[in-house]
Amino acid sequence: MPSPSELNKPKLITEALEQFLQQKTVQGINGDPYRREIGRLQSFLESKSVFVVQRITRELLIEFMSTWPDLYPSTYTRGIVRARLRCFLRYLYQSQWLPRVPDLPHIKSDSPPTLPLTEDEYKRLLEVIPIKFPDESLKVRALIRLMRHSGLAVGDALKLERTSLIHDSVYRVVTARQKTGVNVSVPIPDDLARELLEVLNGNPRYFFWSGKGKPDTPRTVWARKFIAPLFEAAKIEGDGHMKSHRLRDTFAVDLLQKGIPLEDVSKLLGHESIKTTEKSYAKWVKGRQDRLDSLITGTWK
Repeated sequence: MPSPSELNKPKLITEALEQFLQQKTVQGINGDPYRREIGRLQSFLESKSVFVVQRITRELLIEFMSTWPDLYPSTYTRGIVRARLRCFLRYLYQSQWLPRVPDLPHIKSDSPPTLPLTEDEYKRLLEVIPIKFPDESLKVRALIRLMRHSGLAVGDALKLERTSLIHDSVYRVVTARQKTGVNVSVPIPDDLARELLEVLNGNPRYFFWSGKGKPDTPRTVWARKFIAPLFEAAKIEGDGHMKSHRLRDTFAVDLLQKGIPLEDVSKLLGHESIKTTEKSYAKWVKGRQDRLDSLITGTWK
């Protein structure tokens, strides 16, 4: 237990941030997004001559948040950044460097719509790959199919390690999701597993990533070089990173429409809470709709 003198000792923000990121590493969570967002907070506070945790105030935090619309035009993105900021503030409070977690303004988020691909759209996507990327069609097709059949977000898929592909009674992909650290095991088709094993990228550890550069680099490069042009060539709508997210939506909605319980789909997606899953996918739950249909038709008798 820290002594009173230790609790009152000023804590440099830069030291607190490094210790916070160290905790994320222990939890198996990628700390890069936190380093980026909290690093911006640190720069803002230093511009106000605030260098220690104990001088952080709610007023300063609100002023910092007022700079976000220029950096993050999407309210959805700003909501994610707010959650990361609160996570850091909770860490400061739990470390007893802040007397309380400041109450931050809520951000009304325009959540991105759930837009699973139709069978025709997905077919077009696969058909256009060898035309658009004749020299790299194998790895592009393998990535697209992996995301469709595993529900992996593009960042997790691109950094998938070869040891994550396991074969017991079936082939399965076993991962700790980047955002949540939740362990997930998803069976995939045999022919997809064989496609993955044929992909070579110069690094024996990963299927797609060279292992060089920052962890966020593959997602940025693939989105610009492959995913966006591919969706455009297949004439499929989608904004920014939400193009790749439509593959994840397709995985989830397909399961729900075939009667897989929401709780199980939530686990397969790697969500920490079923509330997250329900927010995006409740309307696609077949069992729920079947029950509503039964209740309504029952009134006709």
